[in-house]
Amino acid sequence: MNWQKLITNKRLGQEVKHPERYDDRSEFKRDYDRLIFSAPFRRMQNKTQVFPLPGSIFVHNRLTHSLEVASVGMSLGTDVSVRLCQKHPELSDTLFEQIGTIVSAACLAHDMGNPPFGHSGEKAIQSFFTEGAGKPLQKQVSHRFWDDITHFEGNANAFRLLTHRFIGRRIGGYVMTYSTLASIVKYPFASSLAGGHGKFGFFASEEDTFVKIADELGLQKLSEKGAPVRYSRHPLVYLVEAADDICYEIMDIEDSFKLKILTFEETECLLMNFFSEDIQQHIHQRITDEGLTDDNEKVVYMRASTVGKLVNECVEAFVENEDAILNGTFQGGLIDHISDIPRKAYKHCSDMSYQKIYNSKPVLDVELSGYKIMQTLMETLIEAVTHPERFYSQQLVRRVSSQYDINSENLETRIMAVIDYISGMTDIYALDIYQKMNGTALPII
Repeated sequence: MNWQKLITNKRLGQEVKHPERYDDRSEFKRDYDRLIFSAPFRRMQNKTQVFPLPGSIFVHNRLTHSLEVASVGMSLGTDVSVRLCQKHPELSDTLFEQIGTIVSAACLAHDMGNPPFGHSGEKAIQSFFTEGAGKPLQKQVSHRFWDDITHFEGNANAFRLLTHRFIGRRIGGYVMTYSTLASIVKYPFASSLAGGHGKFGFFASEEDTFVKIADELGLQKLSEKGAPVRYSRHPLVYLVEAADDICYEIMDIEDSFKLKILTFEETECLLMNFFSEDIQQHIHQRITDEGLTDDNEKVVYMRASTVGKLVNECVEAFVENEDAILNGTFQGGLIDHISDIPRKAYKHCSDMSYQKIYNSKPVLDVELSGYKIMQTLMETLIEAVTHPERFYSQQLVRRVSSQYDINSENLETRIMAVIDYISGMTDIYALDIYQKMNGTALPII
């Protein structure tokens, strides 16, 4: 793969004719702005990141997480562009210099396809078909469609959200640039290749769109003719992934301290482990010099130092492994290739997060509740579209937004419309609909 082809401002849906421009924004900044002002992006303010809404203590939701990931992604992309332009002078004064904006826009979009209640919501959709009331539907749908819905994945759903032509859209999706769209596809292969981890990059309905983008950008095709589609990642995916990895791991540590899941001493140890002893002493001295006496402020300073350290490490890992990344032979993520001290510290944070954070009572409670809500919504609405002749089914279908093709004559289309509808809900809206379906809440007129 080569950078000149990988970075293009060609837009999906506007390949031939470009509308007249009235400002000096780059095409990639337009991508960023379209996402910021979109309804699905705004809805992420009420989608769980890790912790349920905690009342008086402010912690991260999907929206604040995505904004922070975009900020880190901008730093990663900008620093990489500077380093690689020094290494390859021919990239200077080309679109390559804008990769910070591309990565930042892709970071904004990376979680837009996630359903309510985080990973619990994903699992609820999958298990409805694999072990729930939806299992008999396997005989009524195609093998490829069954693979898609039983492996339902937020990443693939984000690509669908950005590219699919829902009812009422003049052209497909958000009309994003090819480079931005390719940069969000973390798993560039079909659902039949998802395997044990259950991850894939696009539904069958968007496969042709992805192939079109991948071929235009010169991504390496790794599948033989007739085999399930598989490509190498776009190189910028590694920067988007690193920004996400940095933010969710380090910010979860800070949130856990605020919620008193971790003590100050535990938090300090986790964050300071990213540095050598002399740098640790320097950070503690700076905290003293700044006059920081509040533990919350100390944690903020240590967190900022840690994020900065990981950004620098990931930039170095990307530049050092540029050839392998462009050849499609790079293995793992950038975090796996940083230097020993921060890599071991990151692993320690991951282990601690699993033990004390993701299995904490507040997190488990929202996952259990969310799973039940999602299962009920899926069961009720899928039954409605498989038996549309019933009175109750018709009443349910009427309240679904007109952008979803829920009245299609095709069963697969109707099922996907339900998944589109439910996955686009916020946590609170999903709870509201669940209560109304169960008759435990009545609308106030």
